[in-house]
Amino acid sequence: MSGTLILLLGDQLSHSISSLQDYPENAVIALCEVSGEGCYVPHHPQKIALILAAMRHFAKELRDKGYRVHYSALDDADNCQDLIAEAERLAGQYDCGEIRLVQPGEWRLLARIRERQKTAGAPRWRLLEDDRFFCTAREFADWIEERKTPRMEHFYRRMRRKTGLLMEDDAPAGGQWNFDHDNRQPVRNNLRTLTPPAHGRDDITNRVLELVNEHFGDHFGTLDGFNWPVTRRQALVDLRHFIDNALADFGTYQDAIDDRDPYLFHSRLSSAMNIGLLSPREVCEAAEAAYYRGEAPINAVEGFIRQILGWREYVRGIYWHHMPAYKRENRLNARRNLPDFYWSGDTDLRCLRRAIEMTRDNAYAHHIQRLMVTGNFALLCGVKPEALCDWYLAVYVDAFEWVELPNTLGMVLYADGGLMGSKPYCASGKYIQRMSNHCGDCRFNPKKTIGDTACPFNSLYWHFLERNAERLESNPRMKLIYGSLRRMSDEKRAAIREQAEGFLNSLETEPAYGQGEHLDGYRRQA
Repeated sequence: MSGTLILLLGDQLSHSISSLQDYPENAVIALCEVSGEGCYVPHHPQKIALILAAMRHFAKELRDKGYRVHYSALDDADNCQDLIAEAERLAGQYDCGEIRLVQPGEWRLLARIRERQKTAGAPRWRLLEDDRFFCTAREFADWIEERKTPRMEHFYRRMRRKTGLLMEDDAPAGGQWNFDHDNRQPVRNNLRTLTPPAHGRDDITNRVLELVNEHFGDHFGTLDGFNWPVTRRQALVDLRHFIDNALADFGTYQDAIDDRDPYLFHSRLSSAMNIGLLSPREVCEAAEAAYYRGEAPINAVEGFIRQILGWREYVRGIYWHHMPAYKRENRLNARRNLPDFYWSGDTDLRCLRRAIEMTRDNAYAHHIQRLMVTGNFALLCGVKPEALCDWYLAVYVDAFEWVELPNTLGMVLYADGGLMGSKPYCASGKYIQRMSNHCGDCRFNPKKTIGDTACPFNSLYWHFLERNAERLESNPRMKLIYGSLRRMSDEKRAAIREQAEGFLNSLETEPAYGQGEHLDGYRRQA
């Protein structure tokens, strides 16, 4: 067995990826659609369709370049429907003694491959570094191990210096590193809206949509509005549209929430980057060039680049440095199942209903909806991390575990005790009222804390602070708000507690889609 099987995963669709370099003459490139990867959580049909359509287009591009390609389609009769089993079947079919692939982006899959590396008689699995990021896992580990209190801002400045992005000699462009204070304007009623480019569907994409509807049509979400880029050319169209039409306003309104517009000035580029159709460097350089051409202000460009060069790289480093134990973190001892309405949108809370409906229709919600609406609500209610992490991983088109888990478990739920964020991102209904236009169409009043029409976020907020006081009140960034809590009368605190607990007791939280079951393997491996 002298051949090499080069296995490309659905998030490795880059012609420059390391596994395609030094291409052996006797190599076969394999791309495998398997049902197991679509069902370990109930992935949104649009997410599955994006990955499968992009894989099929990428396979065609490889064949057109002269590569020898085997494509295992989901409905092939001899498909093992398990990625590792299918790869080893193909290795035998093509007389390949080695399976070469870039390290996958999920510990779940990496752990399985490492077990196969120990198995006698199996093809030799060879793992390569994923060099499509600015920072390697080893470089991040060296950086974080030198610090008692690592923070993304310090890491981000290091990456700015390393890459030269928005740097002028050794100084940051615009005279400061971070312009976040300029990026917190709420939504306005007369704010202009943008229509994303419409991507045509060829026969490949249409066949995938039919296949996904047949096999995964019972998952949360609809395929009706599918409009994600499935080729590099389509992804470049989205990049150019963002740079030309949205970037200038992105910074100012990146925290705003609109009741009807799911995208506002957000780029919609994360899924294309995460599956490999765009490189993070070319996206950052396109934004940087717009700044130096005078087409976008520094607060917008810096804020956008920080999301990629800062947060995206930082969460990946956190993930690989702390897994698999990180998956089990639950420092606030949250035990509640996910409320049923996260799968249906059937709630009177307008902000939650619209975030869930937009997610159902588009497999998308922007970062403030995720952090301060669906995430904040789950935090205040004490939803267990594995339940919310499974939901986020399932429903968002750009959710791959290396980026989803630290953002959800660490930033949203503060379940890692402050590794990702220096304080919990908890807020009352007043925050949503200030940043969105939801509240005018909601039956709940964000100015009320007690009563039938009081916004549940308000009592839940104080209830969260009260029940977590032992863990949080010594946090320097929480002292002011805990001072306000201590100044409340016993009667008021009792009334708020009764209001919050009454609401929590009314929530229906029957487990849906086997919440958390796919974590069992992690628990065994840790």
